[in-house]
Amino acid sequence: MNNKAVILGSNYYIGLSIIRCLGENGVYTVAVDYSKKETYGAKSKYLNEQLIAPHYKENPEGLLKFLIDFAKDEQLKPVLYPGADQYVEFMDAYLDRLSEYYLIPMTEQGLWTKVMNKESLHELAVKHGVLVPETTRPTDKDFYERMEKEIKYPCIVKPTDSASFVAKFRKKIFLVNNKEELDKALSLSKDAKLDVIVQRIIPGFDDHMYTFDAHMNQESEVTHWMTCHKLRQYPINFGASVYTEQKYVQELYDIGAPFFKAIKYKGFGEIEFKKDAETKKYYLIEINTRTTNLNSLLYKAGINFPYVAYRDMIGDPLEPKAVKEDTGLAFRYLQEDLLAIRGYIKKNQLTTGSVIKSLSRKKAPAIWSLNDPKPAFNYFGIVVGKVFRKLFR
Repeated sequence: MNNKAVILGSNYYIGLSIIRCLGENGVYTVAVDYSKKETYGAKSKYLNEQLIAPHYKENPEGLLKFLIDFAKDEQLKPVLYPGADQYVEFMDAYLDRLSEYYLIPMTEQGLWTKVMNKESLHELAVKHGVLVPETTRPTDKDFYERMEKEIKYPCIVKPTDSASFVAKFRKKIFLVNNKEELDKALSLSKDAKLDVIVQRIIPGFDDHMYTFDAHMNQESEVTHWMTCHKLRQYPINFGASVYTEQKYVQELYDIGAPFFKAIKYKGFGEIEFKKDAETKKYYLIEINTRTTNLNSLLYKAGINFPYVAYRDMIGDPLEPKAVKEDTGLAFRYLQEDLLAIRGYIKKNQLTTGSVIKSLSRKKAPAIWSLNDPKPAFNYFGIVVGKVFRKLFR
């Protein structure tokens, strides 16, 4: 295995998890960042090189040239991994040129962007018979009529481009309870030049969220898969996983695998579902196109998705595998889980007793690893530094 693995972004635990999953299997790993600041993932003992390149947004052409120049010096094509949604967007924009020099599972330029975009994903789901929350757009002629009769309040104002929305508002959605709040949310989005849609909220608490994590080969067949069950997220109610257990749910495969096949998806993908508390049906919420936040859990539960992709790309695929049992493992992002717990208890959505009971599961930490502790110590130093500066600002 002489093909190097190039990971875009080591300043978040997703990049760190990719580095560990590959490095533990003897793959030569290279992290590409736009700055060394807060790149705690690069402190992993499994990283061989860290390179500083132009910023993906400020100078995308410069980053493209940097990556091409790097690959030209290699005898074998490196395998390229995005460590964040912004890098997925960059890779999709230049997929035709990058594919000349890198091994990338996705071959259809634009498909990543299409499934990341909430509006076009909604259209794909409807086309292929997958349930999605009822949705309307501010530009629809019957917008307010549909709001009253179909969507109703409370509802969510959701961006079509999540990364840009989160960067602007530091939240994933606007929760609105009436027409006045709706108009304010739409106005804020319009002022920020961000497109949004409005969706019905599927009944059910945060523990009604599930994921279907899978790798599709070059024929878009699922070769490896696992399902997970969210227990807590942050921000609470509409946020990212901070405490999630691996849990086998066959129905998620039965919905997700045919959908991935139908849209000709390749490589890793994670579908987030919400189970309707009233009808018990699963609704597609979104798709993550890069290695997921839960990667440390997926790995400990039995499937090393970054390595699966690596072996697939170099033409030496691993044997298919599915985890069809409950392992008792849970992913935990400690810092944000503590914030989530505080929020749930404050709003009387969880009790202290139920939280304590949930912590009995074996953990798959987001950052900490006894075999590779330096990233966690470095991350702790970063957090302490931020707190110190905030206190004495």
